[in-house]
Amino acid sequence: MGSEAIPRRDAPDAARIVLAHPRRPDASAHETASQDELARRIARLLDCPFLTEAEFQRLPHAVQPYCVPAETLTERECQSDSRLAGIRGEQDFFGGRVPYGFVASKAITHALVDAHALRPQGWSLHFGARVRDAVLRGYTAFSRAEAVRAARLLLETGPVRLKPAQGKGGRGQRVLESEAAAQAALLECSGADLVRHGVVLEENLADIRTYSVGQVRVGPLVASYVGEQTLTRDHAGEPAYGGSDLRFVRGTLAALLAGGLEEDEHRAVALAAAYDQAAADCYPGLIASRRNYDVARGLDGSGAVRVGVLEQSWRAGGASMAEICALEAFQRDPALRTVRAYTLERYGEAEAPPLSAQLVYRGEDEREGPMVKYAGICAHDG
Repeated sequence: MGSEAIPRRDAPDAARIVLAHPRRPDASAHETASQDELARRIARLLDCPFLTEAEFQRLPHAVQPYCVPAETLTERECQSDSRLAGIRGEQDFFGGRVPYGFVASKAITHALVDAHALRPQGWSLHFGARVRDAVLRGYTAFSRAEAVRAARLLLETGPVRLKPAQGKGGRGQRVLESEAAAQAALLECSGADLVRHGVVLEENLADIRTYSVGQVRVGPLVASYVGEQTLTRDHAGEPAYGGSDLRFVRGTLAALLAGGLEEDEHRAVALAAAYDQAAADCYPGLIASRRNYDVARGLDGSGAVRVGVLEQSWRAGGASMAEICALEAFQRDPALRTVRAYTLERYGEAEAPPLSAQLVYRGEDEREGPMVKYAGICAHDG
């Protein structure tokens, strides 16, 4: 991409450039390829150039890029990185910016065991109260003693799931069926990590269905969606994200709620919308152009049906290529109101993706081994 095509950022109606930045320090081949492909597709939606890092560094003048970060950003990061300094609203990047790092983790989903429990600076006591009816029964703890106390309370009604607050997907989680098991598991957790990141203890559900609910904005395009995600097995045999099948509507979560959903889907979207609004109210400074919520439906220890938000994601994630496919469809056809899109990830020597799919990555990842990732449109619903 020639730098002569890039106008100054302060020129009238200056075009922006799209940059995949920042990356994870330890990003693997498939993570880098996914971030780059997402940024390229967003650039096409915005009718802007996509630049590699090397091309960006060769620009002869300062340009404020539209960034596609790998992780949720913090206010401190944005203040210390000139490429992120221009983020003022959803129109400036694809992802999320939070006032404190813990706000981007699983930690905020649950309240503390009491108002006097150890907590990080900036923790909102009000958020836990606001989302209590939108999430499963659970607690977040920042000390081993408080985590054991939380486990003891939850074990009164059934098994407990322990989740590292910084964990991705279901990795690192375990199910605890006794206080002794909880104590043993928590002894394996670093005390420093507990204080810094916290740990989540939550009622364990059986026969789970996981809904993905979200809203995404790129330029003037806004779409919201609900659907189900699937799991697959990685090369170690561990559960891993396997893909999503999502129904999109043009507009916000409010438009999705008004769109004639099935009962279970409507409840999942309503709970996610309540969580989303509470986060905006309780954590000023939160900005998110990409909002995704995992909502679980399953049976608790007594066999009763429970539904609740598991966690939030305000960064590019597994469903993001489906999100972009849907936005592209809405951009091509202004009359289109709904569309279905999907993503799929498989480990090992998987079959070639269908010709209609958009290939994101296919190769030998240095950490995950052979794998394939692709996305596409399932159907136009009108």
